[in-house]
Amino acid sequence: MSDIFVPERQRLILPFLEKFYSGFAEPLGWAAFRVTIGVSLIVAGWPKIQAPLAQAGFVESLGMAPGWLFSPLLAAMQFFGGFMIAIGILTRPIAFANAIMLLITLWFHMANPYPEAFFSVEGLAFLQANPDMLTPEAAKALLADNGAMFGMRIQEKAIYASLFWAAGAALIAAFGGGYFSVDHKLKKEF
Repeated sequence: MSDIFVPERQRLILPFLEKFYSGFAEPLGWAAFRVTIGVSLIVAGWPKIQAPLAQAGFVESLGMAPGWLFSPLLAAMQFFGGFMIAIGILTRPIAFANAIMLLITLWFHMANPYPEAFFSVEGLAFLQANPDMLTPEAAKALLADNGAMFGMRIQEKAIYASLFWAAGAALIAAFGGGYFSVDHKLKKEF
């Protein structure tokens, strides 16, 4: 049962590529994926590390009280956890914790869509008074419906980004750091 996800090498159309796949492409591809997820978490977590209490009210609104505790913990999990995923140390538990956080983020974006009128009255007035700020195509698209389509596109991107990063973190939690990881070098893994 442990080999369920290992491809059958006998099924390769070009069997001589087996060593290339197993010795180079698969470990390097997994490391690149793990580093991509980790670095993305670092980048998203950097502003939160700089202001660790900035999201205290927000996390309390999600039921995670006290905010003064959970806001810095989430910031640290995202920033330092991203670093740990990128280098592959304690990879599984850190990736699992980040997957849970990202699933909560996904739920939040799905449960709290952006308002239909994305721009405020003042923002629309500013854009209409400064036509040089937008191309004619952008002005037509943004101003015709008070930014509703713009807001919908941002909403979709927030949902898909959260889904992708949650799935990526979950895959890393399931499969571990891989060959090019500190976990592998230490020959220990959770």
